[in-house]
Amino acid sequence: MSLALKPRDLEPALQAVSPFRELGAYEALWLEKGASFKSLADRFRADRLALPSDFVDPKTADAAASKVLKKFKDAGISRFGVRVNKAGDYPNRLREARHPIELLYYRGTWELTETRSVAIVGSRKASIEGQRRAARLARHLVERDITVVSGLAQGIDTAAHMAALEAGGKTITVIGTPLHHVYPKQNKALQERIANDFLLISQVPALRYDAQDYRVNRTFFPERNVTMSALTEATIIVEASETSGTLTQARAAIHQGRKLFILNACFDQGLKWPERFADQGAIRVRDPEDIWGALG
Repeated sequence: MSLALKPRDLEPALQAVSPFRELGAYEALWLEKGASFKSLADRFRADRLALPSDFVDPKTADAAASKVLKKFKDAGISRFGVRVNKAGDYPNRLREARHPIELLYYRGTWELTETRSVAIVGSRKASIEGQRRAARLARHLVERDITVVSGLAQGIDTAAHMAALEAGGKTITVIGTPLHHVYPKQNKALQERIANDFLLISQVPALRYDAQDYRVNRTFFPERNVTMSALTEATIIVEASETSGTLTQARAAIHQGRKLFILNACFDQGLKWPERFADQGAIRVRDPEDIWGALG
């Protein structure tokens, strides 16, 4: 039986390369033993002009791509796109990630990556006041025609996305799962709305994700934070514990030369990490004007 979703159904992301072939090659590379974002980045760093298909034979790549398309079709995904690092419309900002991602999946309007954007992130187990702060910040960003970026997690992420939508603004989510998964489950409707009306991005290989234990798959979440930082001009941390994955994004923002804002409430909780990042250049936000003044 032929699939309804075929290579030609992929949105035109690339010039002179096959999205279908590159998708499959990327997935095949991830099935190799020991594959990680770092190992793949190291391989491509050694050959700066290489595409995923340069390391995988065509039959293997096409077989992997067909499996992914079937997974997406079975999940009800009829249309999606890919962006490849060395070809097509791939944002230069994303090449500044710690380990540049060779292929990104997306659903929605890719042109939103060209808009001015700021990430709002923080704890999944956020306080009520923290969620309110995230929502207020999202509304302020919308008022300034700045796209709100977050990761669709419970807590701060959800509050930021919802507030942006309710204010009539634009939002992008960078998820820590493949396109055909939803996490958390209660955000299924929100994920679909963002994918249909705005932009959802994933760097997570579908075949590898489905083949391994969910506990191992948790490592994909902090890696997406690195991509989220690279995509945006600034990150705002609303609240986070000493062990929060949000701190991965804080480190990435400093490393990538992005502005990092930390709300004053984080400093008042006796945590060590806010001062550590402030010493590295993060901006302590005592008043929202501290953000708007720095952003310009």
